[in-house]
Amino acid sequence: MKLLRPYGDTADDGAVQLSFTLPMAWSEAADEAARRLVSKMGFTGAAVVEGRSIAAGFSFFVIYARTPASVDVSQIAIDAPAPHVLSLEQVDAFIRREFGRKLVVAGACIGTDAHTVGIDAIMNMKGCHGDYGLERYHELEAYNLGAQVSAEEFVRFARERRVDVLLASQVVTQKGSDVRTFTALAELVEAEELRERMVLICGGPRVTNLLAQELGYDAGFGRGTLPSEVATFFVHRLREKLLYARA
Repeated sequence: MKLLRPYGDTADDGAVQLSFTLPMAWSEAADEAARRLVSKMGFTGAAVVEGRSIAAGFSFFVIYARTPASVDVSQIAIDAPAPHVLSLEQVDAFIRREFGRKLVVAGACIGTDAHTVGIDAIMNMKGCHGDYGLERYHELEAYNLGAQVSAEEFVRFARERRVDVLLASQVVTQKGSDVRTFTALAELVEAEELRERMVLICGGPRVTNLLAQELGYDAGFGRGTLPSEVATFFVHRLREKLLYARA
């Protein structure tokens, strides 16, 4: 058993920083309302370090406090999608050896989301943080469909081009919109009977591998993901599907 608590000034002090908005005009009374609210959440030593008006009838607060709660991290086991990352050259060599053809990969920011920063970081040739994007891989036929791509359009493209890997991105997460959009895509891929031969991956700032698998995806990648991590995962997963189909 290994219990952990948040760290602030000293180890195991349980210090945390919280921020939130209250639907009331800012005043000293609003500061006190925020402090009492945090205390009712079970925190101790709550102190309002920032309180200010952000709009008519709304106030924003930053509060320092302490929590008595801890978590047993020895009970948490979540596998990383790509624990041993291959280089671009190694991925290309793997594809030539295992598949004997180029793999077709398509990525898009789906639904009404217009933010392409995530999918561009993975797909575009320049990549991110010195890690080249999928368009630079010699053994990948990579298509970046951009933003605001509907699930129907994405799946239609996948069928027409016989896509091996679909990469779906969502940046906007308000009120669970990302989960609903990811779910709709996974269900459509299943309904079109493409799931067995295709690797389905989702990504975004709030995506975890655990969430992705719950939604019916092969894997999920969150913030800080590099193109080589995604490529390493899907070439191995696609080989597993191929070997299973042959068995």
